[in-house]
Parts: sequence; structure tokens; C-alpha cells
Amino acid sequence: AGVCGCCGPLRPRYKRLVDNIFPEDPKDGLSKSDMEKLTFYAVSAPEKLDRIGAYLAERLSRDVVRHRYGNVVIAMEALDQLLMACHSQSIKPFVESFLHMVAKLLESREPDLQVLGTNSFVKFANIEEDTPSYHRRYDFFVSQFSAMCHSTHEDTETRTRIRVAGIKGLQGVVRKTVNDELQAIIWEPQHMDKLIPSMLFNMQDSEDLDSQDGEENPAALAESCFRELLGRAAYGNMNNAVRPVLVHLDNHHLWDPNEFAVSCFRIIMYSIQAQHSHHVIQQVLNHLDTHNKNTPRARAGIVQVLLETVAIAAKGSVGPTVLEVFNTLLKHLRMSVDFELGESSRRNSSTSVSSGRGKESEERIVQNAIIQTIGFFGGNLPDYQRAEVMMFIMGKVPVYGTPCHTLDTVKIGHQGTKRIQTMLLSSLIMVTSGFKSKSMAAALPSPFLDPLFSISLMEDSELRQLVFEILHNIIDRHDNRAKLRGIRIIPNVAALKIKREKISKQDVAFMKKHGQQLYRHIYLGCKEEDNVHKNFELLFTTLAILTIELANEEVVIDLIRLSIALQDMALANEENMPMFIRCGIMALVAAYLNFLSQMIANPPFCQHVSKVIELRSMDAQHLLPEHIFRDKCPIPESLDKEDRLLYFQTADMAECLAGPGYNAERLSVPYVPQVTDCCLLVHCVAFLFPFGLNSQCPAELLALLVKDRAEKALKD
Repeated sequence: AGVCGCCGPLRPRYKRLVDNIFPEDPKDGLSKSDMEKLTFYAVSAPEKLDRIGAYLAERLSRDVVRHRYGNVVIAMEALDQLLMACHSQSIKPFVESFLHMVAKLLESREPDLQVLGTNSFVKFANIEEDTPSYHRRYDFFVSQFSAMCHSTHEDTETRTRIRVAGIKGLQGVVRKTVNDELQAIIWEPQHMDKLIPSMLFNMQDSEDLDSQDGEENPAALAESCFRELLGRAAYGNMNNAVRPVLVHLDNHHLWDPNEFAVSCFRIIMYSIQAQHSHHVIQQVLNHLDTHNKNTPRARAGIVQVLLETVAIAAKGSVGPTVLEVFNTLLKHLRMSVDFELGESSRRNSSTSVSSGRGKESEERIVQNAIIQTIGFFGGNLPDYQRAEVMMFIMGKVPVYGTPCHTLDTVKIGHQGTKRIQTMLLSSLIMVTSGFKSKSMAAALPSPFLDPLFSISLMEDSELRQLVFEILHNIIDRHDNRAKLRGIRIIPNVAALKIKREKISKQDVAFMKKHGQQLYRHIYLGCKEEDNVHKNFELLFTTLAILTIELANEEVVIDLIRLSIALQDMALANEENMPMFIRCGIMALVAAYLNFLSQMIANPPFCQHVSKVIELRSMDAQHLLPEHIFRDKCPIPESLDKEDRLLYFQTADMAECLAGPGYNAERLSVPYVPQVTDCCLLVHCVAFLFPFGLNSQCPAELLALLVKDRAEKALKD
């Protein structure tokens, strides 16, 4: 060996060929002719590849230690060319030597060498090998490239170069391993916990690096690598790829503000395969559960990220997670209300008023985010799934006296119950928006309709408004509400160009079954003392939409009877209603009968209604909607019952409708609200349990109390 080391001609040929590629002056670069000889020799004698690689590695290690960086560059260039030229089975040992040399460069503290080693590794990563490697591991490269991605070099340009090299290196590792079944270890948590945060760390700095473009922008390059990694994720690897994202967002407090978190999950949802969407949604839901005691703004940030994920997933397949999404959101809605009310009670017993109000307002942010997510997700589902979601949410609304709700209203009290009712009904408005059902029976089944109408009887004008808005969304199948907005005397209904179709047999059957229930709740809703202008507007719209969508000849007669009953109720005033409510009812009846008379196109009927309205405009303007709902409208102390010309007369309308098609004789039968068994049960239990049912109440006791009080409740 000593002789061979001293006498060049006695050295092995592969060593002489390797030595020849290095010029006397490294600045001259790799000798092309000598490199061609070395390449030809390696291809001709592939069994020598491992020795060539070992010798090159020996020279490179020596040159790195001696800081001969010119020779280092030449050695790596030679290795790259040999890798590209040789594809035989014998290349495996050579690759090990190559990776050892790349590792040497990456371990150095010289940025130029790190970048050089990374570039060689990237070239190697793009080579498709014929056979898989059983023993090769890339753990070191994942760690080293990840460390480069977090470079804190004092020079900005150098720091950018190192970070770009690190991202390219990780991209090379991904490309080299994800398609190799023997390298599935790359998806294990210990590697994903380094890969994913490294990419996200650089994506965060996009604002500082906007001036750079292409491959020199770490943020853009990291995003491209992030997308590529997620696009290659298989079914079993999805959780390991998403979990580090959530951990990174936690560690860097990126939920508030959450612009970056939203951006990350948009990238995730658009990069992964559509059938894996429910995995991402599931992980965000679980993350929300584990952070249920986090700050309100952080929870709101997670909810808003969930909104983005479900918004994208709703366009494809969400799988079996639909109801789970709603169940989790409703659970956190209840928790937020508990936190808000608990903070409110503590605020009342302390002196820190401003901080308490801030906490309360922050919980409102969480609640609004949850409602927005529920509504948006539900609104983007197919109609058949949306109907299920409507039933599901309605089953969660605490309704006094009905066994369908699952929330224990005793613990949260009246204020908490109202908050939850308001928010859930608001979410139902969003879910039902744009909902189109061919049959009212399918859209408004009894398990949905009964609790909804029970809420319409509550002494809270806001809740009643929400109920009617939900009904409008479901019943108005031809989008006529915008044309009917605002309670008023419409001079020419035909100019509104109302869209309508002939009522179907299914809807006729629906009105026969539920019509009286609808009329009753409209009747009772009109006389509530806390009604405001908006309540009367919604009542008018409800009557108008019923006329457009569900009114045949029989229903028209019932609606006229209901109108006359409302007028008589306001005139008789047996319940001592405020004068504003009485005048509002009169104005509502006038506006609706004016609309109905033109819709059925009956000239005598139109003439009678117009005559009453004309007389009111001259002598009793407070009975018209344009005046009574105007600010500072003078309200009389009493109504003149004797002036019959100011009111709609049953006999005159019956005479107008005496022609074919209408059973005018029924108009002479006064309308009386019919109390159904469900309404009676609701009234009784609400009377007995003003704060809702307690699940511990024995059924036998409940039945006995209802039986004893049924007659009294009906009278009340």
C-alpha cells in the first residue's frame, strides 16, 4: 500500500481516473475529457462504482477539512454526473457513499457547502431507481433540512439561500420517499413533526419576502412543497399530516388573528384528495374539543377555520361527519353560553365591570362564529341532508313543555335558554335559506312544526320574529318575499309580478292537516303586547306567502275568516290590548285583504276593500299601515265601533264571493282558534314548569299534573 501511494503508475486505475478530474487550479473546474473517461470506466466496470464512490468521499472529506472548497465543488459535480450516467444494480453502494458526502456538506457551517450538498441531493431525488432500497434511511436529511429551514443567519440574503435550500431538500426527501412503499416511515409523526412546521414557518414570512419571486421565495417554495406533500398523502397518512399543522398554530398563537390558519386549511382542503376531506374536518372538531377552555378569540378562530373546511368539503363529499359537525358545534355553543352567563354573574358580584363586558362580548364572537358555520354548512348541503339537519337543530332548541329538546334549561335559567333559542333559530334561518321542497309535508313535518310553533307563542317578540322568518324560508318556494317586503297597501299587486304555481294535491292535504294550526298561531301572534313594527311586517308576509303558495278556494275563505276574526278581536278588546296593537292589527288586516282581493282578481271584492281603505285614509289614518307604523303617529284613545264603513263587513264580502268557486256561506261562521292536543300539552307544561322540564320529573307525576290542570290551562 505504501508503494502504491508513492508510485502513481502502480495506483489502481479508478484512483488515477478520479485524480485526473481534479485540475491543478480548482478555478479551472472539472476536466470534461477526464470526466468522460471516468464515466466510461464506471459504466464499463459497474463493480468498481462502490470503490469510486468511497475514494471520492475520502477526497471530499479531506478537502472539506482543509477548506479546499473548489475541489469540493468538483467532487460533487463528478458525483452528480456519475449518478446520472449509471443505473445498474451496483449503484446501490455508490449511492451510500454519495449520501455520506452530502451529509458531510450539510453538517458544515458554510452556507455555500450546505447549498451545494442540497442541490446534489435534489438531483439525486429526481432519479427514478429501478429497484427499491431496503436499508437506506433519510432521518438525518429530514432533520438537517428542517434545521436549514429555520436558519437565523444574520445576513438576510444568506439566510434566504439557506432556507430555500432546506425547503428544496425536504421536497427532495418527499419525492424520494412517498412513492416508495419501503420508505413509508416518512409519514410517521417524528418526521412529520419536523417537515410540516418547517414549511409553515417559512409560509408565515410571506409578507417579508413578497419582493422575491420564483424559487428564491421561501414562502412560495414552502407552499408548493406543502401542497405536494398533502397531495401525496394516502388514507392512513392524513391524520399524521394534519396534526402538526394544528400543533404549529397552537405553539405560535395563530388562532387569533387566524388569517394564516384559514390560509393553511384552504391549502390543505384544495390539495388533498376529496374523499379524505372528512379526516380534516374530524381533526379540527377534535381540536376544538380539546381547546374548549381556551380564550374566546382562539376558539372563534378554530370555528372559523372549521367554516372554511366545511365550506370547501360541502362542494364534494363530507361523508358521515355531517351530524357530528353540527353536534359538536351545538355543544360548544351551549358551553359558550355557560361561560358568558357565568362571567356575567361573576361580574355582577365584582367591581371589574369593563373586563366582564369584554369577556361577554368575546363569547358573543364565538357564538356568532358557530352560528355562521352552522348556517353556511347547512345551507350548502343537498336538500335531503338539509332536511335532516333542520330536524336535528330543531331537536336541540329548548322549547318549554316539549319532550323533544335535550338541553337542561333548569341549569342555564331563563336568560341562557333565550340566548340558545335565539342563536339556534338564527342558525335555522341560515340553513333554511334557499331551501326548496316540492312538498310542504316533507319540509314541515310535525316533529319540526310543533316545537317551532310553540316558540311562536312565547312572550318574546324577537323569538317570534325568528320563527316567522324560518317559515318564510321554507314556504316561499318562488322567492316572492323581496317583492312583499314592508307592510303597506299595495296599489297594484300585478305590477309585482308574483311567481306562483297551482297548488298540488300534497299541499292541499298539508293545509287540511296543519292549516288550523297555522291560523291559530298567526291569530295569537297578532295580539302579543310586545309586538313591534317588524312583527306586523312578518305577519303580513306570512299571510301573503300562504296565499301565494298554499291557497286554494277553501284556504282563501279560511284566511278571510281569520282576517275578520282579527278585526273583531281588535274592536272588542276583551283582553285590554294597548291601542298601538289594536291599530296595528287593523292595519295588518287592511294590508292583507287589499293584497288578497287583487290576488284572487275579484272586482267586487277589490271594490269593497278599496272603499274601506279610502275612507280610512280620510277619517282614520291610524288604521292604515303607512301611518300607524310611522314614528310619532298620533294614536287615538279609542276606536269608533259604530262607524261600520271604516271596517270590513262579512256580509259584503260574502256577497262579493257568492259566485262559483267559493263557499261564501262559510264566511258567516266566525273563526275560533282551534286548540290541538300538542298546543294544550305545551301550554299546560309551560304553566307548571316555567323554566322547562326537568329530566328527573317522574312521568306519572307529569301526567297527573297535566290531567288536573288541563281544563284550567285551556280556559286561560
